Amino acid sequence: MEKLAELSINTIRLLSVDAVQKANSGHPGLPMGAAPMAYVLWQRHMRHNPKNPQWPDRDRFVLSGGHGSMLLYSMLHLTGYDLSLDELKTFRQIGSRAPGHPESFLTPGVEATTGPLGQGAANAVGMAIAERFLAGRYNKPDHTIVDHFTYAMVGDGDMMEGITHEAAALAGHLKLGKLIWLYDDNRISLDGPTSLAFTEDVAQRFAAYGWQVLKVEQGDTDIDGIDRAIAVAKAETDRPSLIMVHTTIGFGSPKKAGTSEAHGSPLGPDEVRATKKNLGWDPEKSFYVPDEALAHLRSAIDRGAKSEAEWQKRFAVWAAQNPDLAKEWDMALKGELPAGWESALPVFTPKDDIATRQSGGKVLAAIAARIPWLLGGDADLSCSTLTALPGLGDFDGQTGLGRNIHYGVREHAMGAIANGMAYHGGVRTFTATFFVFSDYERPAIRIAALSHLPVIFIFTHDSIGVGEDGPTHQPVEHMMSLRLIPNLWVFRPGDANEVSEAYRAAMKRTDGPVAIILSRQKMPTFDRNKVASAEGVQKGGYVLSEAADGSPQVVLIATGSEVSVAMAAQEKLQAQGIRSRVVSLPCWELFAAQSHEYQDSVIPRDVKARVSIEAGATLGWQRWIGDQGVAIGIDRFGASGPGGALMKQFGIDVDAVVRAVNGMILSA
Repeated sequence: MEKLAELSINTIRLLSVDAVQKANSGHPGLPMGAAPMAYVLWQRHMRHNPKNPQWPDRDRFVLSGGHGSMLLYSMLHLTGYDLSLDELKTFRQIGSRAPGHPESFLTPGVEATTGPLGQGAANAVGMAIAERFLAGRYNKPDHTIVDHFTYAMVGDGDMMEGITHEAAALAGHLKLGKLIWLYDDNRISLDGPTSLAFTEDVAQRFAAYGWQVLKVEQGDTDIDGIDRAIAVAKAETDRPSLIMVHTTIGFGSPKKAGTSEAHGSPLGPDEVRATKKNLGWDPEKSFYVPDEALAHLRSAIDRGAKSEAEWQKRFAVWAAQNPDLAKEWDMALKGELPAGWESALPVFTPKDDIATRQSGGKVLAAIAARIPWLLGGDADLSCSTLTALPGLGDFDGQTGLGRNIHYGVREHAMGAIANGMAYHGGVRTFTATFFVFSDYERPAIRIAALSHLPVIFIFTHDSIGVGEDGPTHQPVEHMMSLRLIPNLWVFRPGDANEVSEAYRAAMKRTDGPVAIILSRQKMPTFDRNKVASAEGVQKGGYVLSEAADGSPQVVLIATGSEVSVAMAAQEKLQAQGIRSRVVSLPCWELFAAQSHEYQDSVIPRDVKARVSIEAGATLGWQRWIGDQGVAIGIDRFGASGPGGALMKQFGIDVDAVVRAVNGMILSA
């Protein structure tokens, strides 16, 4: 290995070691072992501009093993991104831009929030899908403006996670040739050698997925071998590539190299000094960056500026020849929406007695017709979720054409792949599956909320109204479970027009994800000439139907299919001389964001008699009904049987509401 390369690699290693040691927390082993891979990739292959981390045609790099974050932070600092040496010294401290695991919204140059193993690997698949889709839409025979690679560094832990299997299988099926994973094959996990639990043949596994598999046996020192492998991977256009690089975790540490002791804890002061001495470093120097190493690695700035300038010239010519596409490109990259897109939203009438999954399909198709950079898919359930985009073709991983992604039965990966598309930018995307399987997508939903990603998660078959499939497929706790996730908007629309409004809000949102929860069973569409406009959905909750004289004795609050139950109960109560107001509350998060004055105008403080109706867990409804209210819901698992009969059996019906109201009125 040439001396300058060795010096640079050891600089990466020891910056990481020093930061972990100063924090007295972190994972030094991965950066120490994977530094040669990172050096070769960033110095010899990646097209990126440290001074413009948002250059659209840059190569993407995802560190899926986010616990090794100091490797990424060291590379960002050394190659010239806006991350200073002083900030590396604050690694894992409050307010630091070098947090314990990479956060895409916090640190310039970090492409994805990683840490939960496997998520980043799947994110990279989504980025590669987005690259192909944009290439298919915007490239012309004489002008290529989208042409970049997506790299991910994955480890043994990633390979053990099921999500990685799902994502890799789909990537192989789609033949994503511009996707390259570098596998840090160090054969050590936190508890000891991977042989404790992980003995499969990874190479054969990925070959079976349809990947090109390459190997570098001496990954600690053979940087030319790593270089050749990456070049071969880039030359393969019909398959994604896995480069298995055999490394030594904690390389350079005399006592801890190749052991789990280097994995998840600082080396310790004595071992840090011994490691520096072993690598030819001054053991008394901390956070030392040799001038020649810094100058060498900072050459990325000039290379990046040159690469982007060349691209900008090509883009200018393309834009001049394709002005409409250029305008669309700019809008998509900025996360904006075309003028007049909302006029496409369907308006439904009382004649439309349909399930909200049906109205949802109509709304989604109408939006897709106006927004050509919207694409998405489902977990082999489009015939049930009704989310296929009619006439827009199936996504082809080679050409990038088609806007329906067939994820197969892979919910775990589906959510994370969608997140990867959102990280990439230039597209809007959605996923769809049954609501009960939101548990499978939950890790990705949580990361989307944390990372402010505008992904739309669509869930149908939303309650015991699913019916005969029984409790395994009947959501109970799922609404409350999703509502617990910060920065996630959860909509459960009460009729078809509320569905349109939920999608309006979802498409307009750019700072976080939205979950839209839809019914299997038919629901009435309210006559908006007789009740309030569905535009109230934009505030999360609104007075759908006022009490007869405007002064309610009781407030009925409902979501989804139970809004029609509340409306029917209102009529029955009125016949008894009880004045009730019906409030539709499809999105708690938006309603909670409104002023106290607005909230009080919808749910008056002085009306203590309140009933919530939702076919799910009642925990949490006290927030809106108070300690004197009654929550009608389900706090046990469902049963197999016709949906309507189950609703009645479990007390989600008009009679139950009327009984609850009468009980409160009589006891008042």
